[in-house]
Amino acid sequence: MKKHFITVMVFLATTTAVFAQKRHRNPPNQPVAPTDSATLVNKALQSAAANNTPEEPKKKKTWDLSKRAADHFMFQLGYDNWAGAPDSIHIRGFNRSANFYFMFDFPFKTDQRLSIGAGLGIGSSNIFFHQQEVMVAAYTNTTLAFPDEQGGNHYKKFKLVTTYLEAPVELRFALDPEHMDKSWKFAVGTKIGIMLSAYTKGKNLQNGVGQTIGNYIQKESSKQFFNTPKLAGTFRVSKGVIGVFGQFQVNSLIKTSAGPSVFPFSGGITLSGL
Repeated sequence: MKKHFITVMVFLATTTAVFAQKRHRNPPNQPVAPTDSATLVNKALQSAAANNTPEEPKKKKTWDLSKRAADHFMFQLGYDNWAGAPDSIHIRGFNRSANFYFMFDFPFKTDQRLSIGAGLGIGSSNIFFHQQEVMVAAYTNTTLAFPDEQGGNHYKKFKLVTTYLEAPVELRFALDPEHMDKSWKFAVGTKIGIMLSAYTKGKNLQNGVGQTIGNYIQKESSKQFFNTPKLAGTFRVSKGVIGVFGQFQVNSLIKTSAGPSVFPFSGGITLSGL
């Protein structure tokens, strides 16, 4: 009996000591000691610095343009006509133009896919008329005459040829500026020109029933009825060296006081490279 009593007392004393030690380590309702203020400031500064770390700028792609073909030469063949021509002007046939330019190319530093193309060259246009003449050399006239010769003597072929010294300027975009001889290319721009010559050419005079009565060529030349400056808007789309182009002259070919306002336009194929 005495042994049991001693065992119980030892158990109670041990349990009391353990609980007392726990209460001493974690006293109830005791507030948690505040974190040191300097530590909080340092943590806040570190968090702000981490959030405000600047991202590394993306590197711009660059191309080696030292050996590229930059469309320094451009040749165009097009179909021509006049917008605004009245019904009294009988334009018919395969009206055509041929243009050749030498171009310089100036790539943008900010984006090498973009560039400015500028150059100089010659542009010519051939407009054909059906049983009708264009009296460019009628110096006694104040207006440009288009006499209708249907049913009478007329030339089998009759055309008006205009030639210009032109300076094209383009804003260019190439998907792959390093290999423009293979890349898709787009360009919009303008052509500024000055008329070098304007002449007509009639070939093989015929009577009203189509019989040849004069096998010869007649040429007449004069710029008196035409606006010699030229301003045209242009566009071009190419894949490699071949593409298509279009242009529209924004000022009238014929002087306002000399005849109807007509605006030449052209569209066709273009070859560019080197």
